[in-house]
Amino acid sequence: MQEKVYGYWLPLNVSGARGESIDQLINVLHVFMVALFIGWGIFFIYCLIRYRRGANPIATYDPIKAKSSKYVEIFVIVFEAVLLVALSMPVWSAFKSDPPSESEAVHIRVKAEQFAWNVHYAGADGVFGRTAPQYITPENLLGIDPDDTNGKDDFNSINNLHVPVKRPVLIKLTSKDVIHSFKVPVLRVTQDAIPGQEISFWFETTRTGNFDIACAQLCGLGHYRMRGQLHIQTQSDFEAWLVDQAPEEDDGDWF
Repeated sequence: MQEKVYGYWLPLNVSGARGESIDQLINVLHVFMVALFIGWGIFFIYCLIRYRRGANPIATYDPIKAKSSKYVEIFVIVFEAVLLVALSMPVWSAFKSDPPSESEAVHIRVKAEQFAWNVHYAGADGVFGRTAPQYITPENLLGIDPDDTNGKDDFNSINNLHVPVKRPVLIKLTSKDVIHSFKVPVLRVTQDAIPGQEISFWFETTRTGNFDIACAQLCGLGHYRMRGQLHIQTQSDFEAWLVDQAPEEDDGDWF
């Protein structure tokens, strides 16, 4: 049963320190925006009173020379530069420039389509089968080459992403048709899936549970159907699930 983890503020964070850094960035940005809103609101009220018709019966067409507005502009520019350089760029760098080692990570491919997430697992051999668009059929949603022996044990989990807890997960994301956006709020992950491109990103979880996967890009009339589930399991449960999903020998429907 799924937990109620989407409350009045940010959802539960299951991605550890990286999620905390993103939450800190969001909090600082919101405090800054609230301060700007209050400041400009006070200035607006001041202008309504100071330049009301009763106090200024004769219109003035000369430009107003005020240094205070320049100081406000300089403050906003400096603060946004600090926000970008000191907070945003380090978080982005840690997310994009510091991937886990290939040997430690669990490798999963996610292929979006209208309107589902196809999650491609390499099977027992740990090697993905060769894929190509010409092999895609209703029975072979991943487009695996039927003559490639590496793909005989591959399998597809539609709208369900299973990962082990406390272990790096490396995702390679692409799309069959239009631009989609893979979003998992509890992981603080939002990544566009673009046709013709394979985009890599990674995450690591801190606890087990079942959570929502959404599409954050309007992708067609069935956009609402692109809701999936992230299942974070213990290592033993994850391995048992992989065994249960293994395709049977001589079964043509192993995609």
